[in-house]
Amino acid sequence: MSNKSLQIQNMIYEIRGQKVMFDRDLADLYGVELRSLKQAVKRNFERFPSDFMFQLTDEEWKNQRSQIVIFNKDSRKYKPYAFTEQGVLWSALKIPSRLF
Repeated sequence: MSNKSLQIQNMIYEIRGQKVMFDRDLADLYGVELRSLKQAVKRNFERFPSDFMFQLTDEEWKNQRSQIVIFNKDSRKYKPYAFTEQGVLWSALKIPSRLF
């Protein structure tokens, strides 16, 4: 398994019984700033079916932060978005790269 594949596997978590990637990891994967990804998603929100992306609840965010060391250093104001496998693919196909 390549180093890149292992790196991507480490970005996948299970929440609500689904494998997801967090917005920060997806932005890193795409090579864009987190704020750029979030802006692009907001501008294209109607293109995202509700089962492709969701925002973590307070409890889910608290649990993730306690389990994952890197989240303990995460000082963002808002809870992250989680993209399902379909949401990751959808975002790559439907969000125009010029928005990044």
